[in-house]
Amino acid sequence: MPAKLVETHKSPFPGGEMRPRDHFSVSAYWFAVNLLWGALLIIIIPSQMVQLAPGRPAETTGLLLGMGAIPALLVPLIVGPLSDRCMSRFGRRRPYMIGGLAVNLLGLVLIWLAGTRHMLWLYFVGYLVTNIGNNVSTGAYNGVIPDIVPKHLRGIASGWMAAMSQLGTILGVFSAALLMNAGRATESFLVIGFSMVLFLAFTVGGITERPRDSKPGRLDLIGFVRSLWIDPRKHPDFAWVWITRALVVMGLWTVQEYMQFYLVDVMGVLPANKELTAGYILMISLVCATFTGIIGGGISDRVGRKRVVYVANGTIAFACFAFLFSPSIVYAYIVAAIFGLGFGAYYSVDWALGCDVLPNKDDAGKDMAVWHISMVLPQSIALPLAGALLGKWRFITQSATGPVTHYYREGYVVIFSLAAFFLLLGAILIRNVKGVR
Repeated sequence: MPAKLVETHKSPFPGGEMRPRDHFSVSAYWFAVNLLWGALLIIIIPSQMVQLAPGRPAETTGLLLGMGAIPALLVPLIVGPLSDRCMSRFGRRRPYMIGGLAVNLLGLVLIWLAGTRHMLWLYFVGYLVTNIGNNVSTGAYNGVIPDIVPKHLRGIASGWMAAMSQLGTILGVFSAALLMNAGRATESFLVIGFSMVLFLAFTVGGITERPRDSKPGRLDLIGFVRSLWIDPRKHPDFAWVWITRALVVMGLWTVQEYMQFYLVDVMGVLPANKELTAGYILMISLVCATFTGIIGGGISDRVGRKRVVYVANGTIAFACFAFLFSPSIVYAYIVAAIFGLGFGAYYSVDWALGCDVLPNKDDAGKDMAVWHISMVLPQSIALPLAGALLGKWRFITQSATGPVTHYYREGYVVIFSLAAFFLLLGAILIRNVKGVR
């Protein structure tokens, strides 16, 4: 088994309290990480798949993102425990965060090159490299909140994380929608890369990590692999939080990647405007999510995490159904706002719930990596599944530039209904968590 740490986990903040700038430093890098994924997943990849895989854009998008989630599944399981054992004088997490960013930037260069050269195979390679680098960085970063944030402030810290994540996604979606609509993909990738370097600097320079004061024992590889299994019989609360989070993620990823296609096929949006319209819908949703993300964590500290999850998941599921009956873009904007209010509330308690039920605070990096699987494994399932289901209702029309792939409304009814089912089931099962209000 990996050696245990001997730190006392005393707060590095004076008096055990955190100022706003401390919360900002802890969560700043999440802004850049979510800017990256907001730009890539919501705008850039669906847009470029229309050119790179014109016959099956939805199916190829699902396959790409499903395969890309594999590094997100495996890498944190390695990096999290290794960062627990790191002896660097710069701290346990920061060396991995910086090294992972370098690999991440290389992957972005490959994706940009593949998009400009219309090389689908290189696009897959670049996306895998980007995921590997990003998950090296975030696999270590996952341990920062449980490492240094006092327990009584984790709800607020989770709210800050949610708010920074939503703001990052908003800027990523907004900037990518504007630039991709103008045919300026290069500038979009430059915005992503610059923000990642800048906001990692804010976090690395603003947090205080306590280096290990004792050298860990020799790593027992077999024991290490066994330690990744967290027995649900011994830690049922951790297991139920893991399951319910996985269901929520399944619901979200079942629909959000196919928004551009839905707008064109069902809402009648012109293909030339699909990036901007999708950007507006996502930005409205995320602005509302930022509001509830800021207040939701603090509310959960007072009324309990589970009550927030009940309301949040029910709201998101309702919005999934309501979106299917959008008679106009204005109505879709209203539904997007409702969706965002629910999503922000859920995300505000998501991290706090995970921290509350960790089996062993001394192995926070490892345990958070195991918990992180609940966010990435569903992507590998939901994205290819939704793409394949949508493909059952595929049809092709002719345009001045050649064949164009579309999908019938029935396919969208299936995937939106499936998303609502996952979200409601996640709300129902959270009641099984006994050690958290």
